[in-house]
Amino acid sequence: MGKKIKKEAEPLPKDVFDPLTIESKKAATVVLLLNCTEEEILAKACEAIYKFALKGEENKITLLELGAVEPLTKLLTHEDKIVRRNATMVFGILASNNDVKKTLRELDILNSVIAQLAPEEEVVTHEFASLCLANMSVEYTSKVQIFEDGGLEPLIRLLGSPDPDVKKNSIECIYNLVQDFQCRLAIQEFNAIPPILELLKSEYPVIQLLALKTLGIITNDRESRVMMRDCQGLEHLLKILENKEFNDLHIEALAVLANCLQDVDIMQQLQLAGGLKKLMNFAENTTFPDIQKNAAKAIVRAAYDPENRKILHEQEVEKCLINLLGVENDGTKAAAAEVISAMSENLASKEFFNTQGIPQLVQLLRSENDELKEATSLALANLTTADQNNANAAAEADAIEALINTLSCKRDKAIANACTVLTNMATQEALRIMIQGQDIMKAIIQPLNSSNTLVQSKAALTVAAVACDVEARIEFKNSGGLEPLVELLHSKNEEVRKHASWAVMVCASDEPTSVELCRLGALEILNEINLSIKRKNNFSEGAYNRLLNNNLSLKYCQTGYLSSNDLIPDGFYDAGRIKTGTKLLPLKELALQKPSDRRAIILINSKPSLTYSIGSPPRIKLSVSVSGRSTSSQKRGKSSSTTLSPTEEKSESPVQTATTASKSFIKEKGTRKGKLRKEEEKSKEEEETPLSSKIVESNVGKEWCLPSDQEFCHYISEVTKSILPITNLKEQIEALAKYVAGKMGGPVSKESLHEFKWEHHISEIEFQLKSNIVPIGLIKKGTFYHRALLFKALADKIGIGATLVRGEYNRAWNEVKLVDQTNKGVTGLSSLPEEFIVDLIFEPGTLLKIKSREAQNYKLL
Repeated sequence: MGKKIKKEAEPLPKDVFDPLTIESKKAATVVLLLNCTEEEILAKACEAIYKFALKGEENKITLLELGAVEPLTKLLTHEDKIVRRNATMVFGILASNNDVKKTLRELDILNSVIAQLAPEEEVVTHEFASLCLANMSVEYTSKVQIFEDGGLEPLIRLLGSPDPDVKKNSIECIYNLVQDFQCRLAIQEFNAIPPILELLKSEYPVIQLLALKTLGIITNDRESRVMMRDCQGLEHLLKILENKEFNDLHIEALAVLANCLQDVDIMQQLQLAGGLKKLMNFAENTTFPDIQKNAAKAIVRAAYDPENRKILHEQEVEKCLINLLGVENDGTKAAAAEVISAMSENLASKEFFNTQGIPQLVQLLRSENDELKEATSLALANLTTADQNNANAAAEADAIEALINTLSCKRDKAIANACTVLTNMATQEALRIMIQGQDIMKAIIQPLNSSNTLVQSKAALTVAAVACDVEARIEFKNSGGLEPLVELLHSKNEEVRKHASWAVMVCASDEPTSVELCRLGALEILNEINLSIKRKNNFSEGAYNRLLNNNLSLKYCQTGYLSSNDLIPDGFYDAGRIKTGTKLLPLKELALQKPSDRRAIILINSKPSLTYSIGSPPRIKLSVSVSGRSTSSQKRGKSSSTTLSPTEEKSESPVQTATTASKSFIKEKGTRKGKLRKEEEKSKEEEETPLSSKIVESNVGKEWCLPSDQEFCHYISEVTKSILPITNLKEQIEALAKYVAGKMGGPVSKESLHEFKWEHHISEIEFQLKSNIVPIGLIKKGTFYHRALLFKALADKIGIGATLVRGEYNRAWNEVKLVDQTNKGVTGLSSLPEEFIVDLIFEPGTLLKIKSREAQNYKLL
């Protein structure tokens, strides 16, 4: 046998390059190879770049800077499957870098990546393609692009992949996508819930967690909740909750369950299956605070539906909630209080919490935790709304102090809720008094100054509820509460304006507060609001009218009209006509002004003055003869400060007591004989003496108060005795008109009206008083507007209904209503009242029919 001869290798063809093994330690070199046309080199270059990118973020940036991304994108569509796979692997890793993601969005590669999810591609390709999409879908623009390029359907299909990494990446990408509403709708079309529920059975917690998070998003839609129910999704959730080994999944499972419990049919199904009872037991017995809190929140979502509240009440959820209020975790207690807030819409539950919930809530209201304060105050607000028993229960649990302390906490909603509870309680007088006793009018000022419109609105409502008493309004005014309240009238928020207007209307119920509100500009702001169709409200109109009605001086100055119901009070003054929006200075400020040639300010006051200031009538010594009787204070020996009440009937009138400056202008002409002549001469000497020289008491440094007007008090006493007893209204009016005319210069004919020098008389009084303010009793020569004012003031005192109307050129008149007695008892004839103007100048006591020529002549020059 011959020897074997070694066969020689065949030489390579001359046109083929000999194989070359390249070893490179430079990434730049490998990046250059990405432009090669050979599949094997491209596959190895991609593999090398993949390993390089895995080492860290710096390497990813290096590859980006070397320009590796753009040639790699071309390889995603390469004909060779291995090249496509390796390129996809690179992008799965690179896409986690934000800078790379930005470049990938610009290169628009998502469609090519989605193509790698095709069923014919390898599992590894699926893994890294889905990883790339999961990384890219964090950004909104990429999320939209993935959906528009049809990426959702293949991702849902891959939820059934045998590879856990593919499942994880796919469900993560789906979770990102369903944040968008359009994607959630598509989820239902592609029937994605069954495969997502299957992921709950996975042995990998991360996949289970992502599946639950995804379900938590998509079950916000009713259709998805129905699909969950039909696919027995609730049973899956309850199994997770019952398994203590799945504690890390319980919070997310409860979030999904909370969404599902919004629907009554799902709630009923859960109740029938015993799942609702299991949920409440789970909430009470779990030892994990966060899980317990979320279990309570799951019940909250259910309790917002009326039908669900009935089901929860049947399951005695109230007992569960009371137990949760006693746990140590503040978050759980807050969640339980939130459930109570929702359950309080159910009357049976509301009644249950009267004794077993409200005391615990009040105790929790004292907590330092603001979140807990907010939740408990909301529960108390809902429980006490339209429920006097619960309001009383809260008061018995000492809630008032805790609520007022809550007004100064840092959480706006807690403050607003506390205001609501106080408002609810204040509807009962006894509780309102208790609230007022806790300095509520001072505490409410801080919420009024809040920048939060909800707090402003609720605080203003509380003021409206609590400031029903004079003492409360005084305290509120003295504490500086009126300023922020008036400021709220400027609010652009409709509720704030409405409630602030309501509060102003309540605060304007007494004259001092009303005057102060006007001084702060409330009247002008309300007038501006009422002129706007969009901004005005019923309360703004009511507040405006209330301010005027309790500040009649301003009302008459602005409108020139007082109705028969507008009873002139002490301290009323007529400063003449002013334009709407113009501020009327308070009487005190006017009193401190120096005398001027401006129109005299006529004052109405029947109260004695105990202290005086510059500008008020000084106390003087003089004797006055009236109807032939001497009334010297020295002879009578009476105190100079004595004043009778208008209704007191005494043998001696106030004229017979020592008087103020008003007496210096009463002069009686007549002859005196014998001893009376000396007294008359002495009286005349005293009358001719200037008032300024007769001051007995110095008024410097004394607190200012209304100047007294003893003469006006005398008028009241006289008309009370002589005119009030008259039973016929017409005769009463005529008698009062003659009385007023007699006190102010008597009748004046039309021809001699220009000779009636009332201006000089008024100027003389102003000069002698050194003040622009003239008490009406001092005026002995009065024209139309003086007489009309005196008539109205006296008519109000004795119950005669009369208006006061200002005209032009110093004209003013009174209108009264009378029924024609001649038709009384005649069948078929109406007895409607007729209106008349009372003549106080030309023929005092004459009643002029309102539309007659005589009446028009009386009103006009």
